[in-house]
Amino acid sequence: MKKFTQISIALFATVLMASCGDSKKDTAAVINDKKAALEKLKASQLKNDEAIKKIQAELEKLDSNTALAAKIKLVAVTEVNTRDFKHYIDLQGHVDAQNISYISPRGMPGQVKAVYIQQGQYVKKGQLLLKLDDAIVQQQVAAAMQQLEGIKTQLGFAKNLYQRQKNLWEQGIGTEVQLITAKTNVESLENQLKAAGEQVKVAVEQMKTTSVTSDVNGVADIVSIRVGETFQGMTAMGPQIKIVNTSNLKVVTNIPENYLTRVNRGSVVEISIPDANKKLTSTISLISESIDATSRGFIAEAKIPVDPALKPNQSAIMRILDYTAANAVVIPVNTVQSDETTKYVYILTTLSNGKSVAKKVSVVIGEVYGNDVEIKAGLKSGEKLITEGYQNIYDGQLISTSIL
Repeated sequence: MKKFTQISIALFATVLMASCGDSKKDTAAVINDKKAALEKLKASQLKNDEAIKKIQAELEKLDSNTALAAKIKLVAVTEVNTRDFKHYIDLQGHVDAQNISYISPRGMPGQVKAVYIQQGQYVKKGQLLLKLDDAIVQQQVAAAMQQLEGIKTQLGFAKNLYQRQKNLWEQGIGTEVQLITAKTNVESLENQLKAAGEQVKVAVEQMKTTSVTSDVNGVADIVSIRVGETFQGMTAMGPQIKIVNTSNLKVVTNIPENYLTRVNRGSVVEISIPDANKKLTSTISLISESIDATSRGFIAEAKIPVDPALKPNQSAIMRILDYTAANAVVIPVNTVQSDETTKYVYILTTLSNGKSVAKKVSVVIGEVYGNDVEIKAGLKSGEKLITEGYQNIYDGQLISTSIL
């Protein structure tokens, strides 16, 4: 039985090895068949390519127009003209009022006893806005007036005494020292009276500081103060009373310092206020004398007419004219290309045989604004600039402006 088992195992191993060998032979045969098929396809493709080239060559010999059409590039051209070129500095700005007053007490901050205006109310210059606590100041005025009256009484008595002493002296009665002493008392009291009068004026002026008035005509844009609060003018939350005079408006912007030499008073500026759908033309009326250390720019202002639709802090767009060139050659900036040595464009030129070719022309550019560029040299009026299809042509290439 054991011997029979060993024989069975040996026979199974022999069959298995034979089976694996047959599998390897089948895979190799498939690979060989695939390689043979691939070689046949490559040979067929090569024959087709050679046939195509042969037919194309024969066709070109038979039909010269077909060969020519393959070389000509279709382009679009525009005649070069001259016109006035303008360059602007485009900036963001805002509407502001010429006169904006932030009201503050003339003296020390004080407690509010009465408020005489409301937010949005129109006020005139000198109109009473607030009344501050004046109890202490009234006492100071009363004391100064009382002192003044006391000195006046003393001065009247001193003058009477001096006059009597003088009369006695003229009659040979009394001494010169008595006369001089009486006169000195009068002069001293006169000086005291003058000083007391000044003290009264100071006290009265201090009394006036408790009445807060407007220093401009305008609208009370902010009134954030109530009775019992301390009025100090400006707080961490902002102004307590703000008066805006909209009878004189302006547009303000911050210009980068690299434009300092290109913007001057009188420079023309086109102003657009999108929210109000307004477009205005003005001139620069003011330029700040210093460069801001943080923004590295300087302030410029342009006055604008009064308009109920315009409000302070409204957004505005300013286009400041900083360069003009009369009768300049102006072309689309995208037609200008660059190489290692120069900038150039392509123009259409006609040969003696009537054919059109592209000509590479070096140009010197000037200012660029929007989609336009100023050409200072290289092009002249009347030449035909290639504006479409210029990316894929070369100098001397045959071109056409119509489909062949």
